[in-house]
Amino acid sequence: MDEKINQPTKVKESVFWIELERIKPNPLQPRREFDENSLKELAESIREYGVLQPIIVTRKENFGPTGAVVEYELLAGERRLRASKLVGLAQIPAIIREAQPDKLKLELALVENLQREDLNPMEKARAFKKLIDDFGLLQREVADKIGKSREVVANTLRLLSLPEEMQQAVASGKITEGHTRPLLMLSNHPEDQQGLYQSILASNLSVREAERAARNIARERARAFLDPETRALQERLENALGTRVHIEKRGPKGKIYIEFFSEEELKSISEKIVPALPGLDEPVPASFI
Repeated sequence: MDEKINQPTKVKESVFWIELERIKPNPLQPRREFDENSLKELAESIREYGVLQPIIVTRKENFGPTGAVVEYELLAGERRLRASKLVGLAQIPAIIREAQPDKLKLELALVENLQREDLNPMEKARAFKKLIDDFGLLQREVADKIGKSREVVANTLRLLSLPEEMQQAVASGKITEGHTRPLLMLSNHPEDQQGLYQSILASNLSVREAERAARNIARERARAFLDPETRALQERLENALGTRVHIEKRGPKGKIYIEFFSEEELKSISEKIVPALPGLDEPVPASFI
């Protein structure tokens, strides 16, 4: 029999001591990576203070030759369970919930891990995808369940379009989630994407440096598709201003981008452009309005 723990009357759910060997893992647990050092630290805390927060399980009865055998399936608290095993505990405090559909099992494990910030970006992406693909949730419904915006869910799902090597690098922390933005900018050009990825690793590029490199790569590609006259104009502007200029054309319309990398450079560029315009301290002639 499960041994009930006396709890204050304000606690609505009863807590029981359950043998660790009778608890099976949650097959829908979204978390795959468990930091060994972090688990050891938690184990030492449990050794000194015990398990302060009960895990959550469901109760299952399996019938065999000797009759009913009671087992439990973990819903939430896998780190506490693993750390308790490291310590060598025989029992762990647990709250027993009614059996849940698979969708709710995944939702509960996902929300618990997200609240504790225990999931890496790839684990979050796979969990979101499972909720959408296997259980028919919309992106906004996933966002509502985890307390995030739909854009956060959509951007996290985009990580799954990265090559496997880059996904593993995100999961292991070799690159940050911020680094994936410039990499995703180059999704249509695998060679450029791989080149930027290797540069991030080899040169330890910051997110800002990686974004700048991705923009430069994209602009160089766009430059190759400019007509000769526009390309010549772009080169003249670059020579005149002393910095990289990008002309983006969409039919007869378009935009001109002028890069600068410091306040000093911005001031130098502006001094080259402003003389062609009315003085900043003078009234602007009607012809310029």
